[in-house]
Amino acid sequence: MDFDRLLQTNLLRVFGERDAEQRIQIIRELYVADAVLYEPGSSATGHAEINRAVDALLSSLPPGFAFSALGPAVGHHGMARLRWQLGLPGGPVAVSGTDVACFDGDLIQTLHVFIDPDVA
Repeated sequence: MDFDRLLQTNLLRVFGERDAEQRIQIIRELYVADAVLYEPGSSATGHAEINRAVDALLSSLPPGFAFSALGPAVGHHGMARLRWQLGLPGGPVAVSGTDVACFDGDLIQTLHVFIDPDVA
């Protein structure tokens, strides 16, 4: 399984897509129907709820902020992780974290989002 392709696509085309109609199409391609997105303090189940959760996140970000991967995703035995950062391209990093996904076949069953603590 190409964990890197799947999680890079999720980062760029789900969490990087500000158009909800385009985003839901990618969610349907990457996630099982009853997938769960776990974020600190909340969770979303199913394609529509995941789409709404990502929309709320992206709507809260300043214009131009984008996610970028910090290296390739690595995984085995149906689980993978991808480290990422968020901020203006070429600018300072506002937030960094790690996505940890469990897969059902080649689709995401659960995605746990871990936010790195501030290092100031």
